Amino acid sequence: MCGIVGYIGFRKATDVLVDGLRRLEYRGYDSAGVAVKTAEGLKVVKRSGKLSVLEAALREEGLEGHLGIGHTRWATHGAPTDPNAHPHTTEDGRIALIHNGIVENYLELKEALKARGHRFSSDTDSEILAHLIEEKYRGDLLEALREALKEVRGAYAVVAVHQDHEEIVAARTVSPLVVGLGKGENFLASDVPALLPYTRKVIFLHDGDVARITREGVEITDLLGNPLLREAVEVDWSLEAAEKGGFPHYMLKEIYEQPWVLENTLGGRLLEEVGDVDLGLELDPMEVDRVHMVACGTAAYAGLYGKYLLEGLARIPVEWDVASEYRYRDPVVDGKTLAVAISQSGETIDTLEGLREAKRKGARTLGVINAKGSSLTREVEAVLYIHAGPEIGVASTKAYMAMLAAMAMLAIRFGRARGTLGQEEARALIRELKKLPRLVEEVLEKRPIVAHIAEKYHQAQDFLFLGRHVQVPTAYEGALKLKEISYIHAEAYPAGEMKHGPIALIDEHLPVVVLATQGPLYEKTLSNIQEVRARGGKVIAVATEGDEEIRKLAQDVVYVPQVHPLLSPMVSVVPLQLLAYEVAVLLGRDVDQPRNLAKSVTVE
Repeated sequence: MCGIVGYIGFRKATDVLVDGLRRLEYRGYDSAGVAVKTAEGLKVVKRSGKLSVLEAALREEGLEGHLGIGHTRWATHGAPTDPNAHPHTTEDGRIALIHNGIVENYLELKEALKARGHRFSSDTDSEILAHLIEEKYRGDLLEALREALKEVRGAYAVVAVHQDHEEIVAARTVSPLVVGLGKGENFLASDVPALLPYTRKVIFLHDGDVARITREGVEITDLLGNPLLREAVEVDWSLEAAEKGGFPHYMLKEIYEQPWVLENTLGGRLLEEVGDVDLGLELDPMEVDRVHMVACGTAAYAGLYGKYLLEGLARIPVEWDVASEYRYRDPVVDGKTLAVAISQSGETIDTLEGLREAKRKGARTLGVINAKGSSLTREVEAVLYIHAGPEIGVASTKAYMAMLAAMAMLAIRFGRARGTLGQEEARALIRELKKLPRLVEEVLEKRPIVAHIAEKYHQAQDFLFLGRHVQVPTAYEGALKLKEISYIHAEAYPAGEMKHGPIALIDEHLPVVVLATQGPLYEKTLSNIQEVRARGGKVIAVATEGDEEIRKLAQDVVYVPQVHPLLSPMVSVVPLQLLAYEVAVLLGRDVDQPRNLAKSVTVE
């Protein structure tokens, strides 16, 4: 999750930029850089590594100027190197640009720009934006930005400067940008903490907004150039509250970041035209005849979801293990086994040891990982980064969402490569994947309904979670979230297993959360709900919008949007995350740092 800072005013720009970037360090990064307008023109200094490396370089350069932009990069396209760090410039150095997000159609844009004579100095998708703006520039930088963005698909926060103009121009879609208002100076940042030492009066840019920032003020339009009025607000946040984006807890902020996370995880990888995905993996699915999913906790449930999808779409046998047991059961592994290790941190010792066991037995290895540079990235043959950004809350939410998206893409890639998934079916799945960021936003709007349910049941001593098929992992994850942060005992089962034992637990005091979205096993799930009702259990159903039948069977219903049944966990898990959060808050728990838990378990 990259950091952006911009400044125009009377202060030394590098001081403001570096200070702002430091206040955004909690977001994580692997390189940093600044561009400052000096008497000699635009000067760019950028380095891979920590801000201290950039600061040392800036002391040598001694950039003097009062207009500049700065960036900390969390690498997506291209390794964390000096050339790939931001800002990027045009060949003549007159335009500098920084960018957060993903340009989905960057490959076709880059090839077209190359054909027109442009030369590139990085491997990033971001650099193409600088060249596009250069082509569109006719003396008005803001107009050039608007015209360039009309050719771009994806999520972005874009900020650009030109050596001939006393202004910063910016635009956003999905990725956040905030303008800070001062007297004789103005600021720009990807998050409020960077602005707090200088101003608390801010304008939050909306999706589709394009802004021109000068010393005197801010001009905002849409992509067509129509003027927009955005209200300035006064923020009254401590630095910690600002890092949380005004949310009371990191966990809630991270739940609300999930639409952006999906954009970041999926962006640039979905090839709808050909019905395939580009994961950048040097791994031939035809050289694999079985898969072992190895992970812990939440990541393990993402692996279980991957098992359903890989077996269903790629017709390849998949074994699923919690990593702490995997190496002790002496698994049957050979050179055609692919061990998939899934981890947010890349440091979980049980997952690392499970992976090492598979490697000792000759397996191929793939890591599905969030944290770059982690131990796991160095031990696997191939890495599928999920690009969820730093996750501060101990109970994982947005990383889980990104892992689910990664599993879906992996299954599509394997299915297409193995000839078990037709092009049209793959296209349909990809179209549905593209809808997910918007659909998750719709689910987040149901928070008041979930909060009401939490108020009804937060004094319960036990919960039961039920699901079928791909919703079984969702049930497990929902129960885990509730246990982790509320300390309420919760169990999860495949709904068909309920009558084989857990049904004995059901009485009028037990809330039962049922994943009852539309799909092939919907009617069987309704039968399971009837069994719960017959024993007095209180049914909380997560159901598909428009399902009126469920209202006759459940005491409470949270509706989620219609989506392809195989992708339904990515919308149905959100109400369960919110339920756990709301219950924990009502009980006065420490949501971000629940007792006895650590973000990364590095000891056996």
